[in-house]
Amino acid sequence: MGVGGACWDVGVSEQNVEFPSGAGTAHGYLELPPAGSGPGLVVIQEWWGLTTHIADLTRRFAAEGFVALAPDLYGGATTHDGAEAMRLMQELPVDRAARDLAGAVDHLLARPEVTSSTVGVVGFCMGGSFVLTLAAQQGERVSAAVPFYGLPDVEATDYSGLRAAVQGHYATRDRITREAVEATAAKIREQSGVQADVRFYEADHAFVNDERPSYDEASAKAAWSAAVAFLKEHVR
Repeated sequence: MGVGGACWDVGVSEQNVEFPSGAGTAHGYLELPPAGSGPGLVVIQEWWGLTTHIADLTRRFAAEGFVALAPDLYGGATTHDGAEAMRLMQELPVDRAARDLAGAVDHLLARPEVTSSTVGVVGFCMGGSFVLTLAAQQGERVSAAVPFYGLPDVEATDYSGLRAAVQGHYATRDRITREAVEATAAKIREQSGVQADVRFYEADHAFVNDERPSYDEASAKAAWSAAVAFLKEHVR
């Protein structure tokens, strides 16, 4: 039951690992590659939570050779209801999310299975916006940042600390406009010197999510192949 007795569509996230987050503990979903070791990759959830879709993407990245970790930013909750997803996102403390994401970077770099001296970060929807802020905050510890259809506040975000290569994937039919994406790319270049590789697809928001009507197979396959190749090139 939600606040005031309202019934929310809330499920339970996929979790199989815990790691330090500031003075506390965070949880997430971790998958190792078939070889048992590989470069580290943080996978950041959509506003729906750490759903079966995000867990599946984490497994797919692991199958490509990464030690992939998806932090659970909602502390166990998931939803398929838009109003509830909005509530969960709005109630997520920004400082706690930052601690959990920084903790995920720390955890990966400390794991013996991680062979890279940096990590990559990939995120979807809400997670796409966190990708760029995390990369800016973590500096040289993040070598590749790949946002999918997510964007931080254009005016408020400082990219002067960003050192990662950036490849962004965005839909042409989305509330996030091409102008906003291009303005962000220009700000990244101006403040960090990084030339972001920004790609647009004739698709709707969340076109990679095969659990939703917005899924577009051709766009999803093209974006996935580009992202995997980019991460393999830059995360070492």
